[in-house]
Amino acid sequence: MVTYYNPQKKNALNEFCYHLTTLINEENAYSKDIVIVCIGSDRATGDCLGPLIGDKLSKYGTSFHVYGTLNEPVHAKNLTKTLHTIKSNYKKPFIIAIDASLGISRHVGYVSVFKGSLRPGIGVNKSLPDVGDISITGIVNEAGSYGHILIQNTRLSLVMTLVDFICEGLLCS
Repeated sequence: MVTYYNPQKKNALNEFCYHLTTLINEENAYSKDIVIVCIGSDRATGDCLGPLIGDKLSKYGTSFHVYGTLNEPVHAKNLTKTLHTIKSNYKKPFIIAIDASLGISRHVGYVSVFKGSLRPGIGVNKSLPDVGDISITGIVNEAGSYGHILIQNTRLSLVMTLVDFICEGLLCS
């Protein structure tokens, strides 16, 4: 089941934190290494959501292991290698996957959370491996037949609102 959060709504952050904490507890992930994989590229405004979150979380010095920052993004060309590295370095890692996504117009500007993996690149017709035990997406624009153009023509202010909301939620969970 996918749950959507509107960062502009008054109690959305508290609800988001509670939901994340519940999902992590259900999987008993606190006894495992929690790895956050922030997927995206710094070359397109809409797609930089993941690397911006990775950058911000890395600077906080959290207990999470973070992959995907502005300097070292996790993207289509290195995703498989990154997943192999994670599986080699951590015994039974609990992976939280984060990516930008395209969606229906009423969900643009929302954050979605769900148990299970996400499929990065689907909005721009790429076939990449599924990632995550829990998945978080920031819906940055409407889905359409020209996804690669839409992802490049996304407002940075919208992306930054989603970045701040997701980071705050992860830090309180």
